[in-house]
Amino acid sequence: MIKLWSVKKDEEAANKKKPRMTAAQLRVQKDLTELELPSTMTTHFPDPADVLNFTLTITPDEGIYKGGVFKFTFVISGGYPHEPPKVRCTQKVYHPNLDLEGNVCLNILREDWKPVLNLSSVMIGIQYLFLEPNPDDPLNKEAAEDLRRNREGFIRNVQNSMKGGTVKGETFDRVLK
Repeated sequence: MIKLWSVKKDEEAANKKKPRMTAAQLRVQKDLTELELPSTMTTHFPDPADVLNFTLTITPDEGIYKGGVFKFTFVISGGYPHEPPKVRCTQKVYHPNLDLEGNVCLNILREDWKPVLNLSSVMIGIQYLFLEPNPDDPLNKEAAEDLRRNREGFIRNVQNSMKGGTVKGETFDRVLK
């Protein structure tokens, strides 16, 4: 009987030492468990114990940005899934839907966010921006105007910028593999 009592105390002590997971951490854990990324996307967790901060790498295998390697940071607040994750591109990229500071213009990261959406929705949405840039909802208005007026010129500017070149006086990061 005494032995059972000490086993129960040991279990209680062990349970107190385990940090409680927040609702956001539980939901992120669920989203990550269900995540089925294509070969063009990979995630990296600098701190495996911290599921709320990680990076996503996208390597488009088709479209205008084919051959590039684009890295995004994800920062998820305690309000997730009621608040969207904060996503930023770590490189300076010539793209209508990315500004020069790395902010991402994706409707589901703003006004169209709903708690039923998940991390996969965001990741696929970002990848789609590299397949079909959207000049009608730009953060980089110059790139959007370039795409609208002269698609071939836009493609040349993207290719130049991906090599680390300068476009319209702005030098971009080299993102080619």
